[in-house]
Amino acid sequence: MSTTLARPRTPFAGWLTVTSLMLGIFAIVTSEILPIGLLTTIGADFGISDGATGLTMTLPGIVAAVAAPTVTLTTARLDRRVMLCVLMAVLAVADVLASVATSYWVMLISRVLVGLTIGGFWSIGAGLAGRLMPPHAVGTATAVIFSAVPLGSVLGVPTGTFIGNLSGWRTAFLVLAALAVLVLAALLILLPPLPAHQVTSPRVLLGLLRTRGARTALLSTFLIVLAHFSTYTYVTPFLQDVTGLHPAAVSAVLLAYGIAGIVGNFLAGKATATRLRAAFATCGGLIAITTLLLPSVGGTTTGAVVLLVIWGLAYGGVPVCSQASFITASPHTPEAATVVFTSSFQATFALGAFLGGRIVDAFSVSTTMICGGLTALLMAISLWSLTQSR
Repeated sequence: MSTTLARPRTPFAGWLTVTSLMLGIFAIVTSEILPIGLLTTIGADFGISDGATGLTMTLPGIVAAVAAPTVTLTTARLDRRVMLCVLMAVLAVADVLASVATSYWVMLISRVLVGLTIGGFWSIGAGLAGRLMPPHAVGTATAVIFSAVPLGSVLGVPTGTFIGNLSGWRTAFLVLAALAVLVLAALLILLPPLPAHQVTSPRVLLGLLRTRGARTALLSTFLIVLAHFSTYTYVTPFLQDVTGLHPAAVSAVLLAYGIAGIVGNFLAGKATATRLRAAFATCGGLIAITTLLLPSVGGTTTGAVVLLVIWGLAYGGVPVCSQASFITASPHTPEAATVVFTSSFQATFALGAFLGGRIVDAFSVSTTMICGGLTALLMAISLWSLTQSR
């Protein structure tokens, strides 16, 4: 199998290609987390509770966790360009299906397809910077690709929530389907052939999981993602019911959260080069502080906005730190590291959304904030202890 790097002919074409991958992940991330901003509206349409509607967040994570290794391993020898284009087409179908869903079960089928896309596209696409750009630009290109994660929060969810409140939540998913089609066209035009390179095998994945660095990354990712998505999934009901904000104001707060997330993404990106574990632990500590304070301080608009901005700043660094932790544990097999990162991240995403929903329905949305905050605190203390013992 050829190992030649597939770089476009000019730097401009290379950056266009990287941008198309970033937009693809942006469309995927936004499709995945859009129900956060429309949770109450979707639940009301289908006549179900906020906790039950949280399954629209849980299901994609479960499927993505399984799809990340499964799709990557079963298609290991296929051209990555073909796989990325197929997966983007699947996303378009998923979003169209959501927009026309006549029952909650149809909505859940669309979420399964979103999960399939997440697992495959993210695992393959996130690690392609080294094959598309010259060595000196790989770091920046990777940061650009991963900026899609906070951009999904800063642009995707607030914009989708605004569209949903203006024209109905189904319209928001239809707009996402159109974006997926545009990204598909860009990938078809811009991506060069990408024959399989450093084929990922079960042996490589198992070898990665045996390393101490990978186990530390898994534990840290599990705790902080569990904490975040058990709480953030239900931030819209919190802002509406506890803070007392109008749906339009919720969109503005989520926008502020997302802007802070972009800043956090790039700050963490710089910190990971020299103090990776300290940066990761700091993100966990800030998320712990904000979620623990929300039930008391978040009853006022000012308190809620300040805490959400700090929360966004902290969470913006989480995917970067987590991905860097896995890459550091396996520098010679980046696709395998990305597969493990994606699978663990999405599995915990699903578990967090599920457990948060159970707590919301059994107790209150404030209770899930406290539980999530304690989990984030455990992550920060554990990782900080490991950092100090080095």
